[in-house]
Amino acid sequence: MKPLARVLQNGFTALLCCGALVGLPATAHAAKPKAAPAASAKAAEAAGPREIRLGHQLDPDRAEALQKLVTRFNERSKDYRIVLTALADGDTPNMAIVQGDDLERYFSGKVGYKPLSTVMRDAGVPLQTLKPPATMTRSLVDGKGQLLALPVALSTPVMYFNRNEFKRVGLNPDALPKTWFDLQQVLGQLVDAGSQCPYTVSQPGRVMIENTSAWHNEPVAARQAKGERAAFNGMLQVKHIAMMASWHRAHYLRTFDADSEAEGKFAAGECAVIAAPSSSWTEFRRKANFEVGIAPLPYHDDFAGGGAPQNTLAEGGAMWVSAGKPAVEYKGVAQFVAFWLQPENQVAWERESGYLPLNRAGVFAAQSDLLAPDLDNVRVAVAQLTAKPATADSSATSITGRSRVMSILDEELRAVWADRKPAKEALDTAVVRVQSLMTGVR
Repeated sequence: MKPLARVLQNGFTALLCCGALVGLPATAHAAKPKAAPAASAKAAEAAGPREIRLGHQLDPDRAEALQKLVTRFNERSKDYRIVLTALADGDTPNMAIVQGDDLERYFSGKVGYKPLSTVMRDAGVPLQTLKPPATMTRSLVDGKGQLLALPVALSTPVMYFNRNEFKRVGLNPDALPKTWFDLQQVLGQLVDAGSQCPYTVSQPGRVMIENTSAWHNEPVAARQAKGERAAFNGMLQVKHIAMMASWHRAHYLRTFDADSEAEGKFAAGECAVIAAPSSSWTEFRRKANFEVGIAPLPYHDDFAGGGAPQNTLAEGGAMWVSAGKPAVEYKGVAQFVAFWLQPENQVAWERESGYLPLNRAGVFAAQSDLLAPDLDNVRVAVAQLTAKPATADSSATSITGRSRVMSILDEELRAVWADRKPAKEALDTAVVRVQSLMTGVR
């Protein structure tokens, strides 16, 4: 509970007037313009609530959860109606839930979006979120730490276990491994018992490099005069990837071409353990015909750095507000954001989407015995994110926030699994490729 208490203390961030007509003669005709506002008001009332469009790229289950939220808002709002649509190229809805490179695709440059903190302030609506932590992706805050968008779809990697499979091979599902060496012993027992896929991983680069580094307080980027340069080929990263390579050769680790395939194998009961986003909890529980266990990522207790467990990182999509819309529509956006952050709506979103809490109500819900085990993933995720106060080395960086960087890491890791490259050569090559990408060198 201490880490959660620190979240509550520090925050995760918190989250017209009439004009007079002049220059008209004082005649009976001068009074006629006064009737216009009433006529306009009647016309607006007849037209019904003003539509506010929300585009998204969510999967069907999460889109359904979002539609429930939108429906509840529309039932209570007499002035605005949120219309949920799938986001398409060239589309400019009032709000859009995007992540990664799609941010530049739909909101190119600062003129493409209006900062959320500004939208809420101009509308006079409090932004009741938690303080953006250093563990959150950097693209969501400005230089003053103010929210640019609402981080509605964040998660962090955790470990999932097939509790039934653990029991079958004589393992205690309530005594889960804390270190990577402990996990190796567990995987060995699973292999001996006939498991064809003891361990797999979704988003290998994200788990094995970015978050394993932060979890051990080791940097993935180094500061330089003009920003940052990639630096994820240090001793910790090489040690961990070399260990994973030995697991792959021993058939302790199985890898798949697509993240969805790895998660599908676990949900089908074919893999006993998986490292995957905390948000996958809802899908695993919905699809699996076995009891799903969840635990923090393991750590290396023999690494000389001695920082583990430090903290992991929060990544994912956010709801951005388009620039250039009428002022009256921004008021509708502000009202919808405030509605989303209400306690009952925040809890419902956590339970149905699996994403991390946006405010104190969400954090409190994760501690509730009444909602357990629905929010076990949130409890584990928040505990990981706040295990220790984030440092400069364990904070999110803009480098690993790019999908192309993650693609390069995953490509080089595949060369390791195929025994084409040793761990250090693969990571050295990845650093060179990322630097070329960052500087525009072909």
